[in-house]
Amino acid sequence: MSNSYITGSFEGHIDFINYQDLVEGASKVIPGPSFGYIHSGAEDLYTYDQNVTAFNHKLIVPHVLMDVEQPDTSFTFDNDKLTAPIIMAPVAAHALAHEKAEEASAKGVSDFGTIYTASSFASRSLEDIRAAGTTSPLWFQFYMSKDDGINLNIIDIAERNGAKAIILTADATVGGNRETDRRTGFTFPVPLPIVKEYQSGVGQTMDTVYNSAKQKLSPKDVEFIASHSKLPVYVKGVQAREDVNRSLDAGAKGIWVSNHGGRQLDGGPAAFDSLQYVAEAVDGRVPIVFDSGVRRGQHIFKALASGADLVAIGRPAIYGLSLGGSTGTREVFEHLKHELEIVMQLAGTQTIEDIRNTTLRNNNFI
Repeated sequence: MSNSYITGSFEGHIDFINYQDLVEGASKVIPGPSFGYIHSGAEDLYTYDQNVTAFNHKLIVPHVLMDVEQPDTSFTFDNDKLTAPIIMAPVAAHALAHEKAEEASAKGVSDFGTIYTASSFASRSLEDIRAAGTTSPLWFQFYMSKDDGINLNIIDIAERNGAKAIILTADATVGGNRETDRRTGFTFPVPLPIVKEYQSGVGQTMDTVYNSAKQKLSPKDVEFIASHSKLPVYVKGVQAREDVNRSLDAGAKGIWVSNHGGRQLDGGPAAFDSLQYVAEAVDGRVPIVFDSGVRRGQHIFKALASGADLVAIGRPAIYGLSLGGSTGTREVFEHLKHELEIVMQLAGTQTIEDIRNTTLRNNNFI
């Protein structure tokens, strides 16, 4: 099938009420194979679907007479003042969604006032992203090469461009069984300049891209990054207690709970269901970032109440990018912030710290 490269190019306000509106709009401006790559997941989509429905396993108890008005979502993390504890998750090749790619999405995130996580498989260089006039904190998601010399060069590029953390993605050492990509014949129509020393991107399937990166990861890889960089290392893709200890013992300074948005192991747990186990194992020793399935302000509230320090979004931001460029990206973050404020008011929580001290109720009716 054709994999023509025709993406969104509009810059400006977008009209939407919820995530489904974003999906429907994005499907009209992102070419079919590229939209399928972004939107779908692995195999029967069980884990993909559970990522969203699992939030209903916990309930937010409304509290009244709490003297709450105009809740404050602002939050300080690592000395950075954030508009809200909602950050940009790493997503490959933003040029699939908009012609201005990561330059536009980074500007939208910066205009909102939060952390931007750039992917190793970005369709723009870190220099280009920084040149777009962004001032938000930059994190860098690292897919390691099989060549340590290349790895050191990429780490140096991240540091030179002001990255404040290295996010080692550990749950994608092989591509998940993404049948939608096989049906559409998806290949990358754009280059991947950050990893150009070991992968060009253009004309490559996702499996080929993953196969070119390092597939055999161990605690030694965390130790390698930590010993060659002054930046804190977060291990992304953690869903089990024992993986927390393995990561921290190797020198990780943060844990990122994720199942890659349901794109890797189908039949695995929903990310939200894993969060409580990971948070118990971390026990406050390091920060926890959470992603996968976040579609609502109430999802952000529940993740924060379950132990996350930051909540990352991927697909919603990319769909906003496709429909409105940097403005659309910013408006998606603002929309989720507004939903979070409503939930905070009704739950009787004035601040983000109040959310973190909230006890959710088990849903015994499902």
